[in-house]
Amino acid sequence: MHHHHSAEELDGVAFWESHYGQSERVWSGKVNQVIENLVSPLRPGTSLDIGCGEGGDVLWLATHGWKATGLDISPTAISRAREEAKKHDIAEADAQFVASDLGQWDTGQAFDLVTLSFFQAPFEFPRADFLRKAASFVAPGGHLLALSHAARPSWAPPVDHELPAFPTPQEELDALSLDPGEWDILQAEVVERSIISPTGQPAVMEDSVVFIQRKA
Repeated sequence: MHHHHSAEELDGVAFWESHYGQSERVWSGKVNQVIENLVSPLRPGTSLDIGCGEGGDVLWLATHGWKATGLDISPTAISRAREEAKKHDIAEADAQFVASDLGQWDTGQAFDLVTLSFFQAPFEFPRADFLRKAASFVAPGGHLLALSHAARPSWAPPVDHELPAFPTPQEELDALSLDPGEWDILQAEVVERSIISPTGQPAVMEDSVVFIQRKA
């Protein structure tokens, strides 16, 4: 049976491949502060990072006791993540990486933690569907953490059109359309984090954080 890829999906692969192809390394490899703060108190179990990029968060989870899986649409990003795991002697049983489009991917497994970080792109894609699909992978008692850029970085010049859209925590919750009988909302707010801008100046990023737990 042939899978007919929509133009949009191919755009997704092509866009991220070209994004990762521009440099040897796109991300710092360090765990996101928000993930570290929220996940550190949890008891380690199985985790799934959707849009894992070069695997920084997955490798952090794997070294903190999680059986971590990373999924990304970009084969280049995934091969870098695997290299990084090897370099740090992290076994495949602890950190495994899958190159696939979330729209096409499925697993029989439920996870204790599902993270989606900065699942945004400068083209249209069914983000609300993907959020709901991510939530469907969460095991009873497990957590979903959706992180997104809430605004352009403080150093970025203004633009005429806002793409990607910057979802508010409330818009994320609306998209998830959770059954309150099944989920507890632990956190839904915009948080600021301090970073260094590309020119070396102190800067601020605003992240929209939605942290929810499926009732056991």
